[in-house]
This record gives sequence, structure tokens and C-alpha cells, in this order.
Amino acid sequence: MDGKQPITISGVVENIVYRNDDSGYTVCDVEADDGDFVTAVGIMPHVDEGEAVRLYGQWTTHANFGRQFRVESAEVCLPVGAVEIQRYLSSGAIQGVGPVTAKRIVDTYGEDAFDVIEHHPDWLTEIDGISKRRAQTIHDSFIEHTGSRCVMMFCREYFGPATSMKIYKEWGSAAVDLIKKNPYRLCGEIHGVGFAKADEIALSLGVPSDSAERIEGAVVYLLTFNASANGHVYLPKHRVLSGVAELLSVPEDKVGDALSHMVETHKVYIENVDECEACYLDTYYKAECEVARRLRVLDRMCPAIGEGDAERFIKLLELRYNIEYAEAQRHAIMDALRGGVMVLTGSPGTGKTTVVRGLIEIFRNMGQQNIELAAPTGRAAKRMSEATGEEARTIHRLLEMEYNDSAYPRFTRNENNRLDADVVIVDESSMIDIMLMQALLRAIKPGSRLILIGDSNQLPSVGAGNVLWDIISSGMLHTVCLTEIFRQAKESAIITNASMINRGEYPVLTEKKSDFFFLPRRYDVSIRDTVVELCSKRLPAAYGEEFAKGIQVITPSRKGMAGTDSLNAALQAELNPPEAGKREHKSRDIVFREGDRVMQTRNNYKLEWYRDGAVPVGMEDEPDGIGVFNGDIGIIERIEPEHERMVILFDERRVFYDFSLLDELEHAFAITVHKSQGSEYPAVIIPAYGCSDNLLTRHMLYTAITRASRMVIIVGREDIIRKMVDSVSDNKKFTGLAARIRREFAGNDAK
Repeated sequence: MDGKQPITISGVVENIVYRNDDSGYTVCDVEADDGDFVTAVGIMPHVDEGEAVRLYGQWTTHANFGRQFRVESAEVCLPVGAVEIQRYLSSGAIQGVGPVTAKRIVDTYGEDAFDVIEHHPDWLTEIDGISKRRAQTIHDSFIEHTGSRCVMMFCREYFGPATSMKIYKEWGSAAVDLIKKNPYRLCGEIHGVGFAKADEIALSLGVPSDSAERIEGAVVYLLTFNASANGHVYLPKHRVLSGVAELLSVPEDKVGDALSHMVETHKVYIENVDECEACYLDTYYKAECEVARRLRVLDRMCPAIGEGDAERFIKLLELRYNIEYAEAQRHAIMDALRGGVMVLTGSPGTGKTTVVRGLIEIFRNMGQQNIELAAPTGRAAKRMSEATGEEARTIHRLLEMEYNDSAYPRFTRNENNRLDADVVIVDESSMIDIMLMQALLRAIKPGSRLILIGDSNQLPSVGAGNVLWDIISSGMLHTVCLTEIFRQAKESAIITNASMINRGEYPVLTEKKSDFFFLPRRYDVSIRDTVVELCSKRLPAAYGEEFAKGIQVITPSRKGMAGTDSLNAALQAELNPPEAGKREHKSRDIVFREGDRVMQTRNNYKLEWYRDGAVPVGMEDEPDGIGVFNGDIGIIERIEPEHERMVILFDERRVFYDFSLLDELEHAFAITVHKSQGSEYPAVIIPAYGCSDNLLTRHMLYTAITRASRMVIIVGREDIIRKMVDSVSDNKKFTGLAARIRREFAGNDAK
């Protein structure tokens, strides 16, 4: 609101020029009380033609449409008097009511028409042409309209119109009651609403500062935040007690009492894990239990192939293709045929793809034709397809994610509608969190095989859990780690240096090989400037503009002169500067510009997408799919200020983003190592500079380097590179899956 005192305009809505039903963005003509006609623009999902409104905002001048009133908030008053009521009902705002029916309703009930519609809809059937079903439709539509008004009016005390609209879209007309009943649901279910805001609302509604409701809300927040931000499936009980007590300034014994009640009502589970009292939210506890159980069932129910038969299959492949598998590769193939679940890990260049291709052929020779290949991200699935020559899909597409009103995905494929697959092979499995693994295992029928492929030396999943590592460390399932780097791969300094880093050895920085370079720079500002120069001038000049499009800057941290925040601003200014005709939009102090590279920063399971080139401007067609996920990178194709949205192309998917969703986007000229997981780029530039010690680790450096397929350039300080190699991260995620798998297998064996 720019600190200006809002201007107030009262009048009647004459015409709705444009409305986006998803964002609530509306352009309307208003006849003001002084007789002037005003064009009002802003988030007003609840205004309709014929309604009396009070608008708060500022005058602005649009480049194309001239003087407008930009609405910051709006109040709607239902019209009073028979004439105004009939005018409102005739506008079409209420489903099932047109001009003729509106006149009949007002002729019959006069100024009581709204009361009848809301409280006595059955009375409408006394009017000619209104059936019982139509009366119910009129009632429901009226309640929806008044409900949206109530929600927006209530929420404007605490939020801006964009967040208020999010709340209404999520919970509908029940939002006010839900917030009053439990304000802490806001920070758990509405993206962008933190605990502090939910707590402020709760206290303003009279919730006592030491109430059990407030403490339980803080417990849920603490566990949820640590699951999403830090990947912890549980927290030690003592951390929950002290954390909530500090957050709310209440005694620990009060927190303990609330925690006990949550255990009794099964909102929270507490049990010993690795000699620790582990405190779980029910969702994550049940997910861990189910994953352990289903892994055991899947492993035990799959028929094993005899060692002699497996050896015969391997020899046939070797003869057919005139190859000889390495011992570890033979072992991997044997293990995949021996049980229902097998894990295959290894660094780049160790032959994981060779094993997968061999397994696919063996399974087909065995008559198992239904083989599904999947990966957590679209980029990883595309790479898997290119490497194997087989179709690979994202796990979300494999499980047939469908649209729903929840903040979480729902999958068509589940325990009641399982995949018709004999074998499921999943690449980049280190990225799978506990909730996605739960969904995947539900969809795989007992008797099928599951093969998990990944690199356990990479960073773990961004989401809750460390599933791949926990499965390996449980020691209960067949696991093969490929370590031998094959001759052709040895020619790549990227692969040999990555292998050295993985073993705790310093990479070779002095050799000027064609795919691995080190440019020493002492100061952060010179590191940043060199990175920008490489992207904008030196690499395009040396290798061409097409190669330059495949450059990705990957840095350990967001902060600092060589972090993503600083680099993105500098790279945008150099690679995509402002120019005439290139539209831009400012959000959260970030200027988004047509042509910018941007990244989605959270999973959004509701965003619809269209195949590249197949969608009309107005999105009249049915979408080709739904879901844009954390880490997806796209290009801003165009910005449409008149519709309050931008169009972004993610590879072959075109997505329409309302401006209210821009808090889910950030620039991606430079990204963090965590955000690069599961992706591969032709060229990667890595700034090596001083930042948080927690980020200067061996896993971080190894993951960044292995994102490159053709070239790595490290710019910065050699002492930082050595520090990263020497630092083995001890930032352990709190997970109980490994122990739970061991108990599951031991308990089953005991029976």
C-alpha cells in the first residue's frame, strides 16, 4: 500500500469487464455516488454487477488503459429496497436467477427476498418456474457469494487481498469458522502464512497465551516446519519441549501436558528410535511404518530367480552384445533377480545405466513385459529415457496425480488401483522423501519388483526423510554399490575429480582438461564478476550461443556476494536487461521480466499446464496435466498485466501464473546446490567462496560437480574447495526408517 492513506470510493458496480476466477482479480466499472464512472482493478472475487460497494485504494495510471482505481480492499453491501434487490438478482450473480425470475421473486417477497433465499429456500417453489432443485441451486449460489464476502471481509483485518483469496480458495465459505475454531491451521495449510501471523490472529480472537490449543498449534508448527525445511521426520522430545516453550514463552511442563494430550488423541506419536524419544506427527509416523511394512512384503512376495538361471541370462546378454559385465555389475543383476527390492548405487561413470539396460532385456526375456521407468523430476525422467531408450515418467505422472482441493497430492494409483507393472525401476532415488515413497509403494502390487537407483553420496531429499540411505543402512534389502570407473568415463575430469572428492581426496585443479577448469579468485566480488563474465561473454564467444543456453550457475548458499540472491540480480542485468517492449512485473522487491529464467520453489499440485504450442490465450481447453514442482525451471514467455498473470514455459509445459502465486517463484540464473538435485546441465559454474560452514561440505561439492555432463568451471578459492572436501556433513536428519525396517524384517522372521 506504499504507506499512503487509502482513498475511499462508494458506488454501484455497473459492469464486470474481466474476472479471473482463480485469483479473484477483477476489472469493473463502478458508478460512484458523485455520478462519476470509475474503472476499478484488483482482487475482488465477491463483487458483482448491481452491488453497492465501498472500495479502498489508490489512483493509478495504466500505460494502455489510462486512469484506474487500484483496489486494496473492498466492502460489498447487499442492496436495500425492492428496486435495488431486483437489479442485483437480475445481474446473473446468483446461479438460477435471471431477470424474469428476479422480478417474480421480488414481486412475491419484496424486501424480504434475500432472507427467503438464505433461510427459507423451499418457499421459492411457490413461484412459478422454480422447482425444488432450482431453489436449492439459488440458495447454494447465494450462500457462496455471501460466504466469499464474509471471508474477504474477515481476512482483510489480517492479510492482503492475495492471501485472503488463497484462504477462500482453500477453504471456501467455511474459512471464517475454521479460522475462529483453530487459527493455527493457517500456518499448516496456507502457503505464505507463518506461525507468528496465525498466533497473532489467535491471540486477537481471545485464545489464552497458555492454552492447550495454542501450545498444540505450536507443536504441530514446529514438527511441520522441521519436516519441510530441514527434512526431519521426527524431533527428539526434549527439543519439542524446549522449542515450543521458547517460542511461546510458556513453561515446559505446560508443553508436556499438551503433548500428552496429543499422544492420547493420536495427533502425535512418541516412541524410542536409536535411544531417543522420537516425537512424530501422525502423518510421518504412519508413513514410516507403512513404508517399512510394504518394503518387507514386496521383497518377500516376489518369486526369486535361481542363481543358475540368472547366470544363464547374463551370459546370453554378454554373447549377444559382445560385452563382459564387471563383477559388481553381475552381482547387481543377480540381486535384482533374487528378491523383490534391490538398491543400486554408484557415482557417475560406474555403469549403472549398463546394468539397467541389461535388466530391462532380461525381464522382457522372462516374459515380464510391463516395466515402468520413473524418476522424481521431469529432467531426471527425460535423462533416464535418453539413457535407456525406454519411456520414463515422473513418479507423480506414473501414479496419475489428479487435481483436488487439498494442499497435498492425491494419486489415482494406490492400494485400491495398483499399477499393472511387473517391474518398477526408479532413478535418482536419493530425492524421494518419505511421503512420496509411501505413495509409490501403495501403488506397486505384491509380487512385482522394485529397483531403486541413485547415488547415496549426493545430498538427501529436500523433503522429509532420507529414504534411500535409510534403506541401505538398514542392511535388510539387497544393495549393490558400483565403485569401478570404466575406461571411457576415466577420460572425463568431471568424473575422476568427483570420484576423488567422494573418497576424501582433493580434486586436480591444475590440469587444463577440456571439461574441468578452476579459475582462482580471492575476493567474493571478483568471484561474482567472473561468473557473470563467463555466462555473458567468455563462454558464448568460445562455444557459441547455443552452448551458453545450457550453462547453470550452482552455488552453495543464497547469501553473500557470490550467493544466488546477488548472482541472480547481476546475471539478470547482464543476460536479460530491460528494453523497450519487454514487459516486467515487480513482486516482493523482485523484478520479473519477460525472458527471465525462473524456478518454482515449492510443490504446487494445483497448477495446470498445457503442451507447448497447444493452448489458446484464454485457456479454454482442458489442461494436459497438473502440477509444477519444487526445482522446476522455466522461462517467462510473456507477462500479461491486464490479466494479472504471466506465462511460463517449463520445457514442454506452459503454465499460467496469477500474480498472487509469484511468491512461489524466484530467479534461476543461479540456483543453490539443493535445488539442482535430480537435474543435469551441459555446463555448470560453481562459485567457491566463504559462506556458512554447514554448506561447505563434501556432499555439497560432489553434488554440484556431478550435475554437469560436459563442463565444470569452479571460480574462487582453493582453500574453500579443500575445506569442503575435508568436511563430511554431520547434519543428520532425524529419521527412524532404518530401525523400523530392521524391526519389521526381524519381527516377521520371528513369526
